[in-house]
Amino acid sequence: MSRHIDLGALLAGCTDDSFDDGIRIDAELEPLAGLGGPVKPAVYEGGNYQHDRRWAAAGDSEATPVIVIDNVPSQANRLERALQQHRKSMSIPEFTLDLSAMPHLPSHLPKSLSSLEFPHRNADAYLRDSELNGENFMKTEIGKAIFGATAHACGPLIAWFPQALLYGFWQSHLGRNRQNTKHARAWVSEIVGWQPASTETRTFGLKGDALNLSTDEQVTSNPNDRTDWDVGKGGKIEGGRNDKLSEIGHGQVPFMGAAAPAAAVSFARVTQRATVSFAQLRRVGLGAGTPEADAALRALLVALGLHAHQLAFGRGFALRSGAELRPSATTVTWLGDGGDESCDLLGAPATRELLQAARQKAESVGVPLDGWVREARTLTPKANLRKAILATWPVLED
Repeated sequence: MSRHIDLGALLAGCTDDSFDDGIRIDAELEPLAGLGGPVKPAVYEGGNYQHDRRWAAAGDSEATPVIVIDNVPSQANRLERALQQHRKSMSIPEFTLDLSAMPHLPSHLPKSLSSLEFPHRNADAYLRDSELNGENFMKTEIGKAIFGATAHACGPLIAWFPQALLYGFWQSHLGRNRQNTKHARAWVSEIVGWQPASTETRTFGLKGDALNLSTDEQVTSNPNDRTDWDVGKGGKIEGGRNDKLSEIGHGQVPFMGAAAPAAAVSFARVTQRATVSFAQLRRVGLGAGTPEADAALRALLVALGLHAHQLAFGRGFALRSGAELRPSATTVTWLGDGGDESCDLLGAPATRELLQAARQKAESVGVPLDGWVREARTLTPKANLRKAILATWPVLED
């Protein structure tokens, strides 16, 4: 019989004197094209995949070649994105950096940034370079509290940035004479492709041109704004320089050899493993709180992680073009003091109820939850950030 992960189990597992170790989620993933269907891993500088070798089982005589399809930091960002998309149903804290006063920004850029999308969470430069009600955020009472918080005195973080306590943070943008705190992630997730059929596969092709435009004459264009260009050396284009037809979108362009982009890969298996460490979470506390409050805030973080995982990966999901996957089998294991036990998360509605119960319990024992169950707090860019945005995306003449 599967163990039920309820609030009582989380509270007991998260106490200071608990010897439970955490929860592990293992999923077999299947491409939408079926087993063995090509999957596009993440591609890094130079067109490289993240190669590795892993032990598939304890009795293996050799490690198995793998490619990391989606690594740990990327998975954390996807989990946070799921929290942001479903924030209203969970009432979790959020700041939004409002950019509506800069209507000239290109349409592909966001009109606001959520704190659930900040790359460095509570330690992010966008938070440092913002204002709250016209005041430098770092000089407000809430800002001082957030930037002064640590994992050991985490009240402001559980109140406003709970995701930072789950997925980790490093305050490295304030300068060497300022506070530089860090906290290792407690939730670790990764998607791996086992036994790649090929590691050198490339996508060859030809970008066509219906008129097959070609000219030996120089083309002049401004690489920052190619809406206007000219044929002929020294064309009258402001900021113009010598260019190629292919750079302005005309002519045929072959993708061959080393210049061809890395392609999707066929794998024998694709798996995802996610773990939440109770040992790491036992480093998190209010500092001046009671043991009961510390256990409750840790249980709240575990419940938040479980619900984020269900929202992001409990059904078919798309990592990137060519990487659409769905879970075909999932095993959840409670890593307990008395032995490992099989569990069942029972889907997103059940994890949402668990999260709500954990929040109510935390609130009842004095865990500060100021940012929960309220509208997002609106921030605006400071003058220096506005200047940086304008330098990157200047106002263009029609």
